[in-house]
Amino acid sequence: MKLVAAPNALKGSLTAFAAAASIARGARRARPDTEVVELGVADGGDGTAEVMCRARDGSFREATVLDPLGRPRLARYAWLKDGTAVIDVATASGLALLQPNERDALAATSYGTGELLRAALEASAARVVLGVGGSATVDGGAGILEALGARLLDADGKALPRGGGALQRLARVDVSQLDERARRVPIDIACDIDSQLVGEQGAARQFGPQKGASPAQVEQLERGLQQLAGILARDFGRDVRSARGGGAAGGIAAGLFGVLGARLWPGIDLVLDAVGFDQALRGAQLCITAEGRLDRQTLSNKGPLGVARRAATRGVPVVALAGRVESDVTERDFPQLAGIFSICAQPMSEEEAMREAGPLLEAAAERVVRSFVPAQ
Repeated sequence: MKLVAAPNALKGSLTAFAAAASIARGARRARPDTEVVELGVADGGDGTAEVMCRARDGSFREATVLDPLGRPRLARYAWLKDGTAVIDVATASGLALLQPNERDALAATSYGTGELLRAALEASAARVVLGVGGSATVDGGAGILEALGARLLDADGKALPRGGGALQRLARVDVSQLDERARRVPIDIACDIDSQLVGEQGAARQFGPQKGASPAQVEQLERGLQQLAGILARDFGRDVRSARGGGAAGGIAAGLFGVLGARLWPGIDLVLDAVGFDQALRGAQLCITAEGRLDRQTLSNKGPLGVARRAATRGVPVVALAGRVESDVTERDFPQLAGIFSICAQPMSEEEAMREAGPLLEAAAERVVRSFVPAQ
């Protein structure tokens, strides 16, 4: 039999590549004759650059940039042989770079990601792919635009302080000093969610709390993003409010679409194309995907759902394994999946499950293969 192992990373436990290897070991234990194609995948979140770099035989380049709170740090981006630069927002502007008590959604800035983007442009990138998951920011991409030379001004013509907290005072985006390469070089945004910029499921109200925003601060951020959307529609003629995926990474996707004309894509589809997923599916009887947690956000075109949708076009069933399956998720929510299973066969703490994720994933894959593909 042939099986495709196409998991996301299990955050805090396994990279996508380690997860694919665990699935392969479990499958071969169930069926020693199994041909397994190991394809670590990502959906635009942290790890997108690593996955695309490995799939396309690229390399990494480094630059010193500012983190979400303005502290210098060494960050890297992938450089593919065709001149494509792949940047993870999480590398410079990620929530994981902050301690829980440091989370400040009003002040956190995407400026460091803009510095990485500028470094890629200075290296003569022919194309930029920006994976926008895992950000600490809700600044609508204002920091990135500033790093590229734009100025975000209030009604008195004064530059706004960095962070989403000041966006409600935005009166104009001055692009007279904007690096023209940012408009000339194609920028593809790999969105890890398909939510819009504003509203109940938008960047501030849905994701602001996990980035440290209180209820009052969430509404302040919402007003700021509404103001940004209005300015971009007025001055650049682009409706960022309704852009699918515009709410990704605290509105970075919408901001870069509005000012630079960046193209918004489902991140999982960009990655599946890069790793040759369609070709890998040829002749396969089963695909196993995985991620750390399967929840309602997975319905927003996260990795497992994207894998299942793509595999369905070739008639290959997909089983999803997860470290945790939330109680409000049922298989009826995911008709594209042939099955959803937790890797935990018995009650255990989250810490233990994360520590033993490799063996647990391996054992779960073995059970799946034994159940779905009986020995001949």
